[in-house]
Amino acid sequence: MQSVATSIDPALDEFNRLMNGRLFSLLSWDQLTEFWGTINRDAGWYLYAVGEAPPSLVAASDQVERFIAEMDMLLRRDHHESYCGIVYADNLDSPSLIKIYDPNNLGVSCGSSKHPPLPGWIMSRVIPAELQQEHVLPANRKRWWQNLFSQD
Repeated sequence: MQSVATSIDPALDEFNRLMNGRLFSLLSWDQLTEFWGTINRDAGWYLYAVGEAPPSLVAASDQVERFIAEMDMLLRRDHHESYCGIVYADNLDSPSLIKIYDPNNLGVSCGSSKHPPLPGWIMSRVIPAELQQEHVLPANRKRWWQNLFSQD
């Protein structure tokens, strides 16, 4: 069973509200490309690989840039569809939360199932609560995540 941490911390409450709130899908690859270009790299993003410990510090702008570039390559390589449809944001013009589903663990990411999978990665402008995955993060995804910022 998946769970979102509960807390009396207002920041975690805000994260939970965003996670469970209304989200908009980036349906086409062109829409995703355009969306990546609108994200302010200096806005104070927490980059979270669900299954790892949540970050306690915001990422530097160069880390956000690297994350977006590498994530875009991973999604286009591993999501074998003519459409995107696995990236969601609370606001397409000025997002505070972006959920990115792992192409290798989709289930029913649109939320129409009783227990939709958690996203693989989250970009959040509020500190994230720890999310509990039902499954262990695959070794290849752990290595990808760990290598992403090993150059820092």
